[in-house]
Amino acid sequence: MRLWLSESERRPDPAPARADARKAVLAGTIAWLVALALSLLFRAPLEAAGLGWLLWAAVTGSVLGLVGLVVVQAIRRRLGRQEAGSAG
Repeated sequence: MRLWLSESERRPDPAPARADARKAVLAGTIAWLVALALSLLFRAPLEAAGLGWLLWAAVTGSVLGLVGLVVVQAIRRRLGRQEAGSAG
Protein backbone atom coordinates (compact mmCIF):
# COMPACT_ATOMS: atom_id res chain seq x y z
CA MET A 1 0.00 0.00 0.00
CA ARG A 2 1.39 3.38 -1.01
CA LEU A 3 0.91 6.43 1.13
CA TRP A 4 1.30 9.00 -1.63
CA LEU A 5 -0.56 9.10 -4.94
CA SER A 6 0.12 11.44 -7.80
CA GLU A 7 -2.64 13.87 -8.74
CA SER A 8 -3.55 11.82 -11.81
CA GLU A 9 -4.07 8.71 -9.65
CA ARG A 10 -6.20 10.41 -7.01
CA ARG A 11 -9.95 10.04 -7.01
CA PRO A 12 -11.94 13.24 -6.40
CA ASP A 13 -12.91 14.06 -2.83
CA PRO A 14 -16.44 12.98 -1.92
CA ALA A 15 -19.09 15.62 -1.32
CA PRO A 16 -19.52 16.47 2.35
CA ALA A 17 -22.27 14.51 4.07
CA ARG A 18 -25.25 16.50 5.27
CA ALA A 19 -25.78 15.96 8.96
CA ASP A 20 -28.53 17.11 11.29
CA ALA A 21 -26.70 18.70 14.20
CA ARG A 22 -29.97 19.34 16.03
CA LYS A 23 -30.13 15.73 17.22
CA ALA A 24 -26.65 15.82 18.72
CA VAL A 25 -27.17 19.21 20.38
CA LEU A 26 -30.58 18.13 21.67
CA ALA A 27 -29.14 14.92 23.16
CA GLY A 28 -26.42 16.87 24.95
CA THR A 29 -28.90 19.46 26.21
CA ILE A 30 -31.18 16.74 27.56
CA ALA A 31 -28.22 15.14 29.34
CA TRP A 32 -27.36 18.49 30.97
CA LEU A 33 -30.99 19.03 31.98
CA VAL A 34 -31.06 15.58 33.61
CA ALA A 35 -27.82 16.43 35.42
CA LEU A 36 -29.40 19.72 36.54
CA ALA A 37 -32.49 17.95 37.87
CA LEU A 38 -30.38 15.41 39.75
CA SER A 39 -28.08 18.05 41.20
CA LEU A 40 -31.12 20.02 42.40
CA LEU A 41 -32.58 16.86 43.90
CA PHE A 42 -29.34 16.02 45.73
CA ARG A 43 -28.22 19.61 46.37
CA ALA A 44 -27.64 19.27 50.13
CA PRO A 45 -25.49 16.11 49.94
CA LEU A 46 -23.50 17.57 47.05
CA GLU A 47 -22.79 20.78 48.95
CA ALA A 48 -21.85 18.79 52.07
CA ALA A 49 -19.34 16.84 49.99
CA GLY A 50 -17.92 20.05 48.51
CA LEU A 51 -19.45 19.39 45.10
CA GLY A 52 -21.93 22.26 45.00
CA TRP A 53 -20.26 23.52 41.84
CA LEU A 54 -21.85 20.61 39.94
CA LEU A 55 -25.16 22.46 40.08
CA TRP A 56 -23.66 25.47 38.32
CA ALA A 57 -21.89 23.28 35.80
CA ALA A 58 -25.25 21.71 34.93
CA VAL A 59 -26.90 25.14 34.69
CA THR A 60 -24.13 26.35 32.38
CA GLY A 61 -24.32 23.23 30.21
CA SER A 62 -28.10 23.51 29.94
CA VAL A 63 -27.99 27.19 28.97
CA LEU A 64 -25.24 26.61 26.41
CA GLY A 65 -27.18 23.67 24.99
CA LEU A 66 -30.29 25.81 24.55
CA VAL A 67 -28.21 28.53 22.88
CA GLY A 68 -26.70 25.85 20.64
CA LEU A 69 -30.17 24.67 19.61
CA VAL A 70 -31.13 28.23 18.65
CA VAL A 71 -27.92 28.70 16.65
CA VAL A 72 -28.23 25.36 14.83
CA GLN A 73 -31.86 26.09 13.96
CA ALA A 74 -30.97 29.58 12.67
CA ILE A 75 -28.22 28.14 10.47
CA ARG A 76 -30.59 25.46 9.18
CA ARG A 77 -33.24 28.05 8.28
CA ARG A 78 -30.69 30.28 6.54
CA LEU A 79 -29.37 27.37 4.48
CA GLY A 80 -32.94 26.35 3.61
CA ARG A 81 -33.69 29.85 2.33
CA GLN A 82 -30.49 29.91 0.29
CA GLU A 83 -31.34 26.56 -1.31
CA ALA A 84 -34.90 27.72 -2.04
CA GLY A 85 -33.58 30.95 -3.54
CA SER A 86 -31.09 29.21 -5.79
CA ALA A 87 -33.65 26.60 -6.93
CA GLY A 88 -36.31 29.17 -7.84
